[in-house]
Amino acid sequence: MHKPIYLTALLWLCISLGSYANDGYKLWLDYQPIKESQLRSEVESLLSGIYFFGENPTYEAIRNELNLASQSMLDKGPGYSKDRLQNTKLWIGTREQLSQVLSLTKQTEIKALGEDGYWRGTVELDGKPFYAIIGNRPVGTLYGVYNWLNSIQSNTFNKQTEASDFPKIKIRMLNHWDNLDRTVERGYAGFSIWDWHRLPGYIDPRYVDYARANASIGINAVSLTNVNANALILTTDFMKKAKALADVFRPYGIKVFLTARFSAPMQLEGLKTADPLDPEVIAFWKKKADELYSHIPDFGGFLVKANSEGQPGPHEYGRNHAEGANMLADALAPHGGVLIWRAFVYSHEDEVDRHMQANNEFGPLDGKFKDNVIIQIKNGAIDFQPREPFHPLYGAINETNVGMEFQITQEYLGQATNLVYLAPMWEEVLKSKTYSPSPTSTVGSILEGKDTGQKMTLIAGVSNIGTDRNWTGHLFAQSNWFAFGKMAWNPEVTSQEIAEEWTKLTFGLDREVVSKVGEILMESHETAVDYMTPLGLHHIMGRSHHYGPGPWVMGGRADWTAPYYHQADSLGIGFDRTGEGSGALEQYAPEIVEKWSDPNQIPEKYLLWFHHLPWDFQLKDGNTLWEGIAYRYDLGVKEVRAMQATWASLESKIDPEEFDHVRQLLEIQEQEAEWWRNACLLYFQTFSNRPFPSDIEQPEGDLEYYKSLQFPNAPGI
Repeated sequence: MHKPIYLTALLWLCISLGSYANDGYKLWLDYQPIKESQLRSEVESLLSGIYFFGENPTYEAIRNELNLASQSMLDKGPGYSKDRLQNTKLWIGTREQLSQVLSLTKQTEIKALGEDGYWRGTVELDGKPFYAIIGNRPVGTLYGVYNWLNSIQSNTFNKQTEASDFPKIKIRMLNHWDNLDRTVERGYAGFSIWDWHRLPGYIDPRYVDYARANASIGINAVSLTNVNANALILTTDFMKKAKALADVFRPYGIKVFLTARFSAPMQLEGLKTADPLDPEVIAFWKKKADELYSHIPDFGGFLVKANSEGQPGPHEYGRNHAEGANMLADALAPHGGVLIWRAFVYSHEDEVDRHMQANNEFGPLDGKFKDNVIIQIKNGAIDFQPREPFHPLYGAINETNVGMEFQITQEYLGQATNLVYLAPMWEEVLKSKTYSPSPTSTVGSILEGKDTGQKMTLIAGVSNIGTDRNWTGHLFAQSNWFAFGKMAWNPEVTSQEIAEEWTKLTFGLDREVVSKVGEILMESHETAVDYMTPLGLHHIMGRSHHYGPGPWVMGGRADWTAPYYHQADSLGIGFDRTGEGSGALEQYAPEIVEKWSDPNQIPEKYLLWFHHLPWDFQLKDGNTLWEGIAYRYDLGVKEVRAMQATWASLESKIDPEEFDHVRQLLEIQEQEAEWWRNACLLYFQTFSNRPFPSDIEQPEGDLEYYKSLQFPNAPGI
C-alpha cells in the first residue's frame, strides 16, 4: 500500500512548523541541538547513513521524523543509503526483514517482545557493526525510533548498550469528549481539533502532529467523539470524515474508535425500538458495522455510555448491560472489532449510595460478556475527584475484560488554570492492592491481565487536547498527556521517572531546571488536594461547570449536590460508608474492609470518604479533625506560593514565552487556592462552630459573597 501524496506533503509541512517561536506547539518533540560533543559525533555518524529494509507508510513516517530530528539536532538533514552495506550506519526494519542477518537467538528474543515490541542495539555482519532499530512489525520499529530519539535528547544514549521494550497494555487509548460542533465537554484548551465541516477534503497538518505525539508515547487508539454520543457520527457522510482521519493515523499505528449512541436505530432508521434483542435492531447494528469496516478496514470498534446521566441504554427495554453490550459486540466480532462499555452508571432514582451502584450493576453480570467486550471502569467510584480510593469493581469482577478510564483533562482539578501533574494520582491507583483475585493483586496487575488471564487489555484517558497553540491550555498540562501514554504503555513505571523524562524533553538538560521542575510536578497533585478536598472530602465543587468551590450546592437531584457527599452537621463531617453506614466499604476485599473500617487505621487521605467523624476526632498528628482540615486548606495555599517561588528562580533558564505563560497561570492558581480555602473553611465553620487555628492565614471575606459567585461562561460546557 502506497502512502497518499498529500500525507507525505503534510509531514514535510510539519517540519517547517519548527520555525515558530517556542510556544509549546512542538510538545516533547522539540528536538534541541546536541551540545555534548561525543554524543553529537555518534548521532551525526549514525544519521549520515540510514538504510530501510523495505518501504511502507510507517517507514515513511519514520523517515520524516528523522528528517525533522536531524535538522533540529544537527542543523542538517540525514543521509540515506540504497545499499544495506555501503555507507550505511543505521539499519531500520522488522525482525522478519532482518532475519538473514540476525542470529536465531536474537530473533527469538525480539519475537518474544510481541507485535508492538522493539529492540535496538549493534548487529554485526561480516565483522562490520551496524546500529539497528528493529520491531516485530513496522509500528514497533517506529516506537523504537522514538525511544532512540528520546535517549539522545535526554543524553542517555549509549551505542554499546542494547535496549528493548514492549507495551504491557494492548489498547492505549485517548477518549476525546469532542462534539460534532467542535465544542469539547470538559475541554479547557479551545475547541475540538477535528474540523468535521472541512473533512474529508481538508486535512489539517495538526492531525499529523497529533499522530506523531501519540505514537511517540505509545498511544495506539483514539475515540474521536463524546461518550454523550451523537448518532450522526454513524451516518455515511461522517464515516467518510472519520476515514480521512484514520488514513492519517494508520502509519503511526493508531486505530480509530467511535462512540455509539444506543438509540441510533431509532434516530437514523426510524425504528420503533432500540431493544438489543429485537431482530431489526440487531440487523441495523450489523449493517452499520459492515459499512464502517468498508470505509475503515482497521476500525477499532465502539465506545458506549449507556443508562448513565440520561443516556439511552438497554434498561429502557428491560435488558441488562451484558445484553446491550453483547449485541454490539456481535456486530463487530466478524471484523475483529472491540466493544468498550463504560461502567460509569448511576441513577438518582436509586437511593443506594452512588459509590455502590456500578458494583451492584456489573457484579452479578461477571462472566456474561462476550470475549470482545471490555468494561471500562473509572479509577474511582464517584467521578474523577481530586483523590479517590480505587474503584471496588477492580478485583470484584474477574471473568470479564476490564479496562481503566483516567481523566487527563482536569475537570475537578482546577481545569487549565491550575498546574497539577496527575501521574502521582494515577500511580497511587495502579499500585493499590485489591487483595482479589489474589492476595498480591493490584489494580495495575489486574489491568495487565496478570491475575485474571484476560487477553483484551485497555487503559483509556479522557483527552485534554484542543485548538490552543500549545494543545493543552496550560504548558504543564502537556505532562499529563505524556504521562498517560507512558503509564498506559507500562503501568509499573513511576511518576518520578516520567516527570524527569518529560522535563528533559521539554525544557532541556540543565540540572537545576530538571530538579526544580521535577519538584513542582511531584508536589503539585498533593497541593491541589490540600486546597480543594483534603482528608477524603469530595464532590464539593461548583455546580455544572465544576469550576471552583461549592460545598453549599443544593437543589435538584441529591447525588449532584455537595452535602450528599460531605454530610457536614453540628456533630461532624464525612460520609459513613462502613457497615454501619451505606455499606459501600463492604464491596472491597475483607483485608481492606477490616483496616479501613477503623478510622484510626484507614489512610487519612481517605478518612472522610468512608467515615463521618466528630469535629474533635484526633488525627495522627495530634490535631483535631477541624484543625486538620483548616491546616491542610491553608497548607495548599502556601504550597502554591512555594511553586511560584521555585518557578521564578528559573526565569533565566526557561524560554521567555514559556516562562511568562506559566508565571501568569501560577498567579491565577494562587488566587483560586485562596478562594477554595476561604470559601470552604468559612462554610464548614458554620457547622463546626469552632475558631480557626491562630497560626494559619485567616480566611478572608464573607461566606455569602462566595456563595453569590456565578460563572455561566466557564469553559468545558
